[in-house]
Amino acid sequence: MYRKWKKALAGGLAAAFLGMQPVMAMPPLLPTGEVTEGMSGTAYTIVDESGEIRPFQVDVVGVIRKGKATPMIMAKASGPLIEATGGILQGMSGSPIYVEGRLMGALASTLKEMSPYTFFITPIEDMIPLWDMPDKKNQTHLVGIDLKKLAEEREKKETEQKAKEEAAEEKDKKAETGEKTKEKAKKTETEEKTKKEPVSSTEKAAVAEELSGNGETAKTEEKSLLYLSGFDESARSYLLDNVFHRDQGMSPMDAVTYFPGGQGTDYHASLEPGSMIGVALTYGDFSIGTAGTVTAVEGKKILGFGHHFLHKGNVNYFLTEASVVGTVSAVSGGTKMANIGNIIGRISQDRETGVAGELGVFPDVVPMKIAVKDNILGREKNYGVRIAYDEELLPQISASVAYAALSKTMDTMGEGTAQVHFTIRTDAAEDGKAERTNMFYNTSDIGKIAVLELAQAVDIICSNAERESDIVDIQVDIDVKDGRKTAVILSAIPDKTKVKPGDTVNFTTTIKPYRGEKVTLTIPYTVPKHQRAGALSLDVRGGGLIPIAQLLGLPQGADPSGSPADADKNLSTKEKLKNFLSTTRNNEIVIVPGAVQNVMDEKAQKKAVREAVREAAAEKKNGVYKESRLGLGEAKEEKEAKFATDYIIENAIHATLQVEKQER
Repeated sequence: MYRKWKKALAGGLAAAFLGMQPVMAMPPLLPTGEVTEGMSGTAYTIVDESGEIRPFQVDVVGVIRKGKATPMIMAKASGPLIEATGGILQGMSGSPIYVEGRLMGALASTLKEMSPYTFFITPIEDMIPLWDMPDKKNQTHLVGIDLKKLAEEREKKETEQKAKEEAAEEKDKKAETGEKTKEKAKKTETEEKTKKEPVSSTEKAAVAEELSGNGETAKTEEKSLLYLSGFDESARSYLLDNVFHRDQGMSPMDAVTYFPGGQGTDYHASLEPGSMIGVALTYGDFSIGTAGTVTAVEGKKILGFGHHFLHKGNVNYFLTEASVVGTVSAVSGGTKMANIGNIIGRISQDRETGVAGELGVFPDVVPMKIAVKDNILGREKNYGVRIAYDEELLPQISASVAYAALSKTMDTMGEGTAQVHFTIRTDAAEDGKAERTNMFYNTSDIGKIAVLELAQAVDIICSNAERESDIVDIQVDIDVKDGRKTAVILSAIPDKTKVKPGDTVNFTTTIKPYRGEKVTLTIPYTVPKHQRAGALSLDVRGGGLIPIAQLLGLPQGADPSGSPADADKNLSTKEKLKNFLSTTRNNEIVIVPGAVQNVMDEKAQKKAVREAVREAAAEKKNGVYKESRLGLGEAKEEKEAKFATDYIIENAIHATLQVEKQER
């Protein structure tokens, strides 16, 4: 059956997608309502490096209905191939299953702690709708296809494709004669095996109890792995905690290291049911993805897996080639080991019943480069990666990639001080570029805090409420120094204590570096021009410390450690980004009016308002009216002084100036 069906598809008309490709059409479907216990069918998958799609027998045990949730077909696998693999493997997810030439569905999962030969099938009728679901991703204006390369390769690909088709047709002719005999022999063998090892009534009852009632699938194990390349142990753990939150069914043991195959783009790839595919989030020196099997192909559209990857709905992932290296057996079920290869298309849906995508259509990409200089080991390394632009995942993935580059270069994530500079070219920034430099220190695992601001900046860009922001690229430069580069402020003495609004005061500031000699700095501070007469309390603090005034000014219940995107909900994305990028840095000494300035009783507040009204009226009469005195909207006056140092400043002290009344 399979050989005839394959030959019919191979003999179809050529598609006109930038070259000759075979047109794949959907076979007849077998609705779940027609599936009955005892039906026998055939599944197709790849299990070795030959790349040959091979069959194995499937016998239907029954249909598990779960209320309003998607029903699952319970089945048992048998035959020489399954005996050789020791049961259903991770990576077989999506393997198409046919009954008398009709597509029933995709291999999806097994039941934990039960026979690895028993598995569940996602009905094809519940996968087909993925092709018609809304696709609002991939909406930036950046070009994701190398058109020049595409044109140059077109003629070459057409010739190669024609040769492949002729060779395939010849091979089919030779193989067809013996196909019926082989299939009959295999079916007889597998039937005998099934008779010897039927699904027991106890197993059926256990499954029914597990999967019925509340519409939830209990203790099922979806057959896919998370494939990582370039991530060391620390980076792998960081990725699982921050991107996958360890709640996607992927424990550290489920994340395996692989070595990617091709690192390019194939504009003319073709797939067939039973082929291996990869779904990748990043590509390059640090790759993240998974591999599974194609369930159905119609033209350039594909369905696969029979279950979700990350269950993110409408997505923007790389669709890639994948090749099986071999299989690994295990007591609780083995796995295929595969390499992820060239990019061949885009995955747009990642839902309960599977993944869906399209060949020859490519996701928007954010190129990211990371340069790490480790002054401890005397190393300088550069890394590059392409990240599929999915707004929900990009902030933490970009941070995880930067963390991985730092961890790989340092070969340790212990104590250290890092200076991090990043530049994000994007239309979400006022001048087309979001840029920031800051210093970080941690007693252990410096990388965890060194990449936080990068994630925050990307999150603001990706949270654009008006439209999807364009991100051209991301450049991150990390300079790591040994030990602790921190300091405390010992004193800040003004050169005068009685001042007038607008005066500049020089503070002689003494700091004490960790295990270092004292350093004296001169920091100028200008008294605000509209400062009221009286005591002016000043905070002299490290730029990374949260000022008390800011804490007092937060809305009730607000989290002071929350992201800037949460704090400035009424601002535009450009304003949020500008505010974030201008926040004081950890290695700056900041002199700013303290919280005392905002603490007045009701009587004092009324007096201040009356005084402000009188002064505003006088200024208006003289033609120098300033609405900002009443808080009516003029750009706020700069009220703080910043002074950059070579150390992270860890504390705050206070100083007081006496402001005299301005003479008119």
